[in-house]
Amino acid sequence: MYDPLRTKSRLVLSTATAFLIGIGIASGFGWTESSMAMPVINETSQVSAAAVAPATDLSEAFVNVANVVTPAVVRIEATISASAARPTPALPPGFEDFFGPPPSQGPRTAGGSGFVVSDEGYILTNDHVVADASSLRVYFPNRHWVEAELVGRDPLTDVAVLKIPSEEVTGTLSFGNSDQIAVGQWVLAIGNPGFGSGSQLDYTVTAGIISARGRNLQLIQRELQREMGAAAADIQGFAIEDYIQTDAVINPGNSGGPMVDMSGRVVGINSAIASRTGYYQGYGFAIPINLARRVMEDLIEFGRVRRPQIGVNIVEVTPEDAEVYGLPRVEGAMVQAVTEGGPAEDAGIRQEDVIVAVDGEPVGYVSQLQGRVAMYRPGDRVTLTVYRDGEPREISVRLGEAPTNTRAAPAATPDPDMVERLGIGVRELTEADARELGYENAQGVVISRVLPGSSAQRRGLIEGELVLEINNTVITEVDDVERALAGVAADEVVRLLLGQPGGGSRVVNIRMPS
Repeated sequence: MYDPLRTKSRLVLSTATAFLIGIGIASGFGWTESSMAMPVINETSQVSAAAVAPATDLSEAFVNVANVVTPAVVRIEATISASAARPTPALPPGFEDFFGPPPSQGPRTAGGSGFVVSDEGYILTNDHVVADASSLRVYFPNRHWVEAELVGRDPLTDVAVLKIPSEEVTGTLSFGNSDQIAVGQWVLAIGNPGFGSGSQLDYTVTAGIISARGRNLQLIQRELQREMGAAAADIQGFAIEDYIQTDAVINPGNSGGPMVDMSGRVVGINSAIASRTGYYQGYGFAIPINLARRVMEDLIEFGRVRRPQIGVNIVEVTPEDAEVYGLPRVEGAMVQAVTEGGPAEDAGIRQEDVIVAVDGEPVGYVSQLQGRVAMYRPGDRVTLTVYRDGEPREISVRLGEAPTNTRAAPAATPDPDMVERLGIGVRELTEADARELGYENAQGVVISRVLPGSSAQRRGLIEGELVLEINNTVITEVDDVERALAGVAADEVVRLLLGQPGGGSRVVNIRMPS
């Protein structure tokens, strides 16, 4: 007979037995050990907010700047036909540009970054981003794109200007003052590489400091030489390279993007890196925005850059120059030659004058002087502070417009001869030498050899230059050189006046080695 109570008791007993057996099995497998218990996660701050407040504030500042700036940064895609494709740039060892992959047999797409600077739709970027492009597209943060017009480009500063319809503008950037930035100052480098059709890298924002100013890498001059060959000599001297150096990470595709200060104002255009791998290794370079702005204004107004010029050939000042000319510091640009009939000659500037300021603003090196003068326009009058005979004086110069037909003199053919104390060999100039080197007369002494590693080589002496004077002694024959140097003691500075093939002269001051 069915007994409900007995049946219920058996069910409870069976359940309890099964539970105990399960516990035993689980224990055998280690499932019930305390090590498998869910850990307790501690989410409290390990450091007080006050202790890290400066870093937190800086981080928040980076976020705020990035949020404001990135809407105005665009990606630029340039379509280059096979006929216009150029060979891979022959840059100095360790330098890379950002133009993109090497040319293929057919049309290719290259690219970089840019940024919108006005509600009218003007965009600043690098010249090498858009050079040789048959068409240009500008991509916005929302992946929308529009065809862009090339307003103008300037290979001598690596600056280009594009334009898009004003209704397409999603944001603009304001300009800072690149003359007022300081080494050690925080900056952000922003780019929109957008590799591939999927745009995997729409934006990159990196932070760093200003590492140095006034870097002359000679990248533009080398690129002009590669593109134009011998014809580049007409314009190479007008290239301006006054780069800002930063340790903010810059990689391929970021060229043309803005470098901004902590107020979100543009202080430079990302342009190049120094690297042994092709990727960032701590050395990034940007074009100062003051220079880029001046170039942009000319391109928009005239379609070309109207370059002001003083009408001088200048070189960096060395410690020896400072000693000879009584300079207070090893700074400035020494005048090697004055262009005949040019603004400098009309104003009374002479060879061996040392230019140390423009309108009261100090200039410490050649590229800085070039950059300062580039801020003006032809016809403007500037006041140059120069050192002459150990004393400063001010000279007013009305700037001319730079020509493009001045070609450098051909290099002389080396002819090994004796090695003098300064590291040079000299010989009499023959009529055959004069014809070959481009001198109008066949009299004098010519440098026939420059010893590698010597003081002469370090100061830039080259074979084929005439030795006109040594310490104000006129040189007409080889014996004059020996006599002029005979009384010079070790560590004294020797002044050389050198004539150059094709005309002109320059002064080099060399310390006599011990």
